[in-house]
Amino acid sequence: MKDKDKISKIDKKNWQDYVNDPKDIYDKDAGIKNNVAYTRYKFDLHGLTFQEAKKKVGEVINYCSTKQFKEILLITGKGIHTKNEKNIFVSKDFSKLQYLIPEYINSDENLINKISEIKKADPSSGGDGALILKLKKL
Repeated sequence: MKDKDKISKIDKKNWQDYVNDPKDIYDKDAGIKNNVAYTRYKFDLHGLTFQEAKKKVGEVINYCSTKQFKEILLITGKGIHTKNEKNIFVSKDFSKLQYLIPEYINSDENLINKISEIKKADPSSGGDGALILKLKKL
């Protein structure tokens, strides 16, 4: 077994490229029924900063739009681990991804043209800790 300290730079780069690319990660929850295209793509934003989440959300929306998914389930979390209580200049509630992501999408013309609806997920899909993005047919 290789020691962690002896991992080559190429292996590290390959792993980082794999981790950063959501396109080749199989969504086991989507499934294929009777060769029908996927209907829902699921992506988890836990642990990402708002800037990182914006980039990923843009990539996911563009990818799902080209692959003709019908909706995206974005797991935002409920924000209970957000460490912004001490900053008096930041809203305790509205600085959470569940509020910032819809604002970001609505402010980006390229993204909002691909989305027909943004809503909270139902309880079985994550409730207050998740968003459903309905995609337009293009």
